[in-house]
Amino acid sequence: MRILKDNQKRGEVLVKVTTLDDLWYLSQVLDKHDFVTGDTVRKIKLGNGEEGKTQIIKKHARITVEVEKVEFHKYTNALRINGKIKEGPEDVQRGAFHTINVEENDTLLIVKEHWHKYQRDKLKEACKEKLPKILICVLERKEVSFALLKRYGYEYISDFEGEVQEKAFPNIKKDATFYADIVKRLQEYDQRYKLDKLIVASPAFWKEEFNKEVVKRAPDLKKKILYTVCHTTGKSAMHEVLKSDEIKKALKDERIIEEIQLVQEVFKEIAKNGNAVYGMREVQEAADIGAIKILLVTDELIQQLRQSESYEPLDNIMKTVEAAGGEIHIITAEHQAGQELQGITGIAAITRYKIKE
Repeated sequence: MRILKDNQKRGEVLVKVTTLDDLWYLSQVLDKHDFVTGDTVRKIKLGNGEEGKTQIIKKHARITVEVEKVEFHKYTNALRINGKIKEGPEDVQRGAFHTINVEENDTLLIVKEHWHKYQRDKLKEACKEKLPKILICVLERKEVSFALLKRYGYEYISDFEGEVQEKAFPNIKKDATFYADIVKRLQEYDQRYKLDKLIVASPAFWKEEFNKEVVKRAPDLKKKILYTVCHTTGKSAMHEVLKSDEIKKALKDERIIEEIQLVQEVFKEIAKNGNAVYGMREVQEAADIGAIKILLVTDELIQQLRQSESYEPLDNIMKTVEAAGGEIHIITAEHQAGQELQGITGIAAITRYKIKE
């Protein structure tokens, strides 16, 4: 993302979407009643419908809507901003509802009555150096799964099952191409996504056998591979890999690692009845007395409250926390740590001191 203009006095920020990950960031920044100006395509009916003379044409226009709903679809990389039209060409009906579909390379003007500090931090974070392109490969005895690391978690790509030689039946020879097929698939993904790193995780010694195949068939790929151990399989293993030292080395200071560590800290404090609270009521009480040091809220909770028209109490909590100098972190529910936070209501806080005995 690029910030092209930032007029804090008027609450205006003009941004350009440079990667699909930016769409997730924008979904966390936009609120109901914001004003968003962007390019859109409208369908216009020409003719009176008599004798088949009606014609539908598409017309490009730049319009401003007052936001009613924001929808981000992680698996299709689609961001839809729906609202009432406030400004546009003369032939655009004011007050009508319209949806702006945001795509890569689009520019958006966002106008807010109040910008939270965490929202501005989100935009700055999106403008930082791009996330390294990392593929996670979870290897089991006969099955393998692949996922691309994203700023909001990971995107599950594919999996398949292959043939391996059964050690218990050495006399029954099989066309064991499983490891070779994995190498071939990794080469395809490396070419397609221009990968920086590949994290290969396995619950046992199978990665050693796999490494022999890499050395034999794709020595150039070997320098991109980091191996780690996992104790689960499938999608559960993906969550486990996100906590591994290998991912931390590959990501260094990336947000996803910080999120996992913050959630772990919350559960550690809760377990010892220490400096942490969770649930809307307890967090509200802690915010009111200025006791919150770090507030954690899942993106899933935010979406739920927006859809149910009950987002205002949470918005007030965040304003109170910011006014008292606390930090706010929006945690994606796509990784396991975020799901665990969602499991205890989706909101928790690390406090400056112990609230209750």
